[in-house]
Amino acid sequence: MFKQLTAMAKKPALYEKGTVELWTDEHISKGMLKAHLNPDWDAATRKHATVRENVKWIASVAPAGQYRNLLDLGCGPGIYAEEFHEAGYQVSGMDFSERSINYARNSAQEKNLPIMYHHQNFITMDFKEQFDLITLIYLDFCTLSTEARSTVLKNISTALKPGGLLIVEVNTPHYLSSQRESKSWKYAEKSFVCAEPHLCLKSFYRYDEQSTVLHQDIIVTERDVRSLNIWHHTFTKDEFSQDLNVAGLSVKAIYGNMLGADYCDDGEEMCFVAIKG
Repeated sequence: MFKQLTAMAKKPALYEKGTVELWTDEHISKGMLKAHLNPDWDAATRKHATVRENVKWIASVAPAGQYRNLLDLGCGPGIYAEEFHEAGYQVSGMDFSERSINYARNSAQEKNLPIMYHHQNFITMDFKEQFDLITLIYLDFCTLSTEARSTVLKNISTALKPGGLLIVEVNTPHYLSSQRESKSWKYAEKSFVCAEPHLCLKSFYRYDEQSTVLHQDIIVTERDVRSLNIWHHTFTKDEFSQDLNVAGLSVKAIYGNMLGADYCDDGEEMCFVAIKG
């Protein structure tokens, strides 16, 4: 265990995977679902009042009458998807968390909502010209590796009908620009990352040349040592525009956030509206 711990305690290589998956771990996924469903918490999903404002703005940019078929990637338990349905869209949702998708399906069934949910990683989706509008909300795209980001954008482009739109938000380099690398130990009987007594080594690493940061938890229990790696890449306007172009998408508009704020060079977020063809 000591060798395993000392190996994990070193700064990981860029986009090195941890041994624990945020979306599939039995304990962590319970906490993630609880966070999604808390209407007053900006954790897994934004506060639900903000969700409604996001959907209202998206509907003004891409109205359901023109962009009827909508796919929400990283839909979680369906908070956004249900609001999109209320706004008049024909909605599909996709998420890697089986726990969240099961909740979303049960909720839709109870409310008699015709929403189609897919338990799938959007890195592997294979739709072809099926959707008028695809949304990727709350900075999920920033957590992907370089290779995965390229694959996802190509998948999105293939899934969109000609003239279809992608609405996606990302962070700029101003996000966490002042935070320094750090490490701290903490003991807990139970926490978000572990259901049993454990030590947790929290680390924050910077990869400035790649405009990427890592939030890492090393979890030490009496039985084993595990690591949870959460990567976060930031983009310049030109970088993300180029990534979209490579995938066959072109920038239609850029905003400061998913509420339609004006874009500014020193902001921490950007919301892109991109069009296929």
